[in-house]
Amino acid sequence: MENIQLKVDGMSCTNCALSIHKYLENQGVTEPKVSFMEGEVQFELPPAIKKETLIKGITNLGYKVRGQEEAAPTKKWLDNNKERALFCFIFTIPLVAHMIPGIHQIPGMHVFMNPYVQLAITLPVFIVGMSYFGKSAWNSMLNGIPNMNVLVSIGTLASFGYSLYGTLIGKGMEFAYYETTATIFTLVFFGNFLEDYSIESTQRALKDLVKAQKVMANMIVFDENHKEILFTVESDTLKVGDLVLINSGETIPMDCKVLWGEANVNESIVTGESVPVFRKMNDILLGGSTIENGTLKAYITAVGNDTVLANILKMVKSAQGEKPPVQILADKISAIFVPLVISIAIVTLLGNYFFAHNASGNPIGFGESMLRAIAVLVISCPCAMGLATPAAIAVGLGRGARNGIVFKNAKSLETFKDIKQVVFDKTGTLTTGHFEIASFHIHGNMSEADFKSLVYSLERYSNHPIAKCISTNWKSNNATNWAKIEEVKGMGIQAKDKEGNEYWAGSFKTLADQSAQDGHNVYIQKNGVLIGWVDVTDQIRPEAKEVIETLHQQGIHTILLSGDRKEKCEAVGKALGIQEIISEQSPSDKLEKLEALTKIAPTAMVGDGINDAPALAKATVGISLSNASHIAIQSAQVILMNQGLKNLPMSLGLGRRTYETIKENLAWAFSYNIVAIPIAALGLLGTWGPTYGALIMGLSDVVLALNSLRLFKKKLV
Repeated sequence: MENIQLKVDGMSCTNCALSIHKYLENQGVTEPKVSFMEGEVQFELPPAIKKETLIKGITNLGYKVRGQEEAAPTKKWLDNNKERALFCFIFTIPLVAHMIPGIHQIPGMHVFMNPYVQLAITLPVFIVGMSYFGKSAWNSMLNGIPNMNVLVSIGTLASFGYSLYGTLIGKGMEFAYYETTATIFTLVFFGNFLEDYSIESTQRALKDLVKAQKVMANMIVFDENHKEILFTVESDTLKVGDLVLINSGETIPMDCKVLWGEANVNESIVTGESVPVFRKMNDILLGGSTIENGTLKAYITAVGNDTVLANILKMVKSAQGEKPPVQILADKISAIFVPLVISIAIVTLLGNYFFAHNASGNPIGFGESMLRAIAVLVISCPCAMGLATPAAIAVGLGRGARNGIVFKNAKSLETFKDIKQVVFDKTGTLTTGHFEIASFHIHGNMSEADFKSLVYSLERYSNHPIAKCISTNWKSNNATNWAKIEEVKGMGIQAKDKEGNEYWAGSFKTLADQSAQDGHNVYIQKNGVLIGWVDVTDQIRPEAKEVIETLHQQGIHTILLSGDRKEKCEAVGKALGIQEIISEQSPSDKLEKLEALTKIAPTAMVGDGINDAPALAKATVGISLSNASHIAIQSAQVILMNQGLKNLPMSLGLGRRTYETIKENLAWAFSYNIVAIPIAALGLLGTWGPTYGALIMGLSDVVLALNSLRLFKKKLV
């Protein structure tokens, strides 16, 4: 199925996102991802449905779908909350100013007491406000999920309608609440502007990544005399195979491979590692990185959505659109919140009108009862509950991406809070995976050249790091053409030649004669007879010991789970201080062991090889390194982009801190509404209740955004 990504304007809260989500599900789309913060909708297009049909349906809900090819949408008047707030503010000033004591002594101010003048001043604000809030409210109700704009619209309609009725029957001075209408619209627009600005701040790390995708490039072309000519082009016009020149201080336009030159490259935009790395011929360059010093010529290996940076953005945005379990309750409450508040407002109106009295003991009357009901409508904030999780998730994912930690789903961020043990693979995870042949031994009369050619012929069919090391170093032009060859997971390579001879290149387990000396890496056999062995060396990652010690300080149990020999695993495990060592495990053994470990306690698994993929998928959270095999990366939920373990403690800490921030946000959202609504209903805000309510409601969302932004500064380790 085709993956569709749409930019949608007009989503202002979770209820808006729920409206689109519900519509898409009703149309047969499974698991759509709607992010009102990003203004994005992602889904897999079912074969029987046209994309245009769904776009038209979203448009009919009152939202605007922007085409991906539309680089610069036409700017419209009053197109954003800031402009709307300023426009309404100009008209609201005289409506509010005439209520200031002593203001009427100023010549000409008495004119603003005229109900018809107040009506004329209020109308522009009312039209702008209802064209935005009213339209959104109507469409949300038609779709069955009323949003917060319903509350704003009902409140302003009530105050405007009551005032208009009084004006038309000649009692405008007694029914004059035009300033309430204007101030509600003005302050809610202002609150929305502050919320938009705050939310944009939570997305800043992602925006840095997006900017890094759009740069200029020096493309190399050749004239008829084969002389190089440089053309400056936009990076998105490059194609795979194009040649580029990258000078000191310039950004690498796309993923590419070095053809000539040497340079120090700052890859922090992708890996989070600020220390420059040295790059030379045949090295891979990541698009978005910066040349600190040096000059390189390279050819493009990936463009557009195929680059590493684009895939990071894709995964992070996809994770933002997902809902972790903690958000489910908030979404359920948000869906019924608006009808509930409307019911409370009606009860407030009737209860105050029939039963409430002022300080003098007199009934408060319909006008003040209505103001209290309106205050209930505008002070309540369903957006706060909907914003609590997305705001924190956005900052958590953004901080992770900025530090080379990519979360493929939002659930993994929350799950990290429970992790009690971390399981490590050995080769390529705790060790560098960059092997060197240390020694070899040949039994019998076989020549060294023939032995190396035989071993190469077997190991070239394996993706195991040890096999790759041997096949790279002992590459031969006299490779054997096997009649049959297969890789037995956790054991080695088994082959049969055209004469029917059987060969093994594998671990000690494959030996027919178990009396041979144990402890070597690869044993070579022919028809069950040992003909030689090969040993390789692998260095422990320099950061591994510090990472293990940090995990122990956090109370996390560490386990080494490997298919390698017991002696080698114990040597690495003891050197690093790992608490539990489990060796000589096949991929199926690893899977069973991970299943047992996750039943004991929530478990994270860190691995990088093909044989780690099942275990990574089975773990509570699977963590892969960026230089891991493709299938391992696909199976993991978290990817560490700096090709090492350095950021593992940070990723665990980020998950815990993000969850803490979500809990803080939800606590604020619920407590705010539980406290604010009764205060408004009891009239404790006075005659300016609706005005105070609109201001407080707007600021409540800002509080959530600011609390989420604290996650950028919180200590993680």
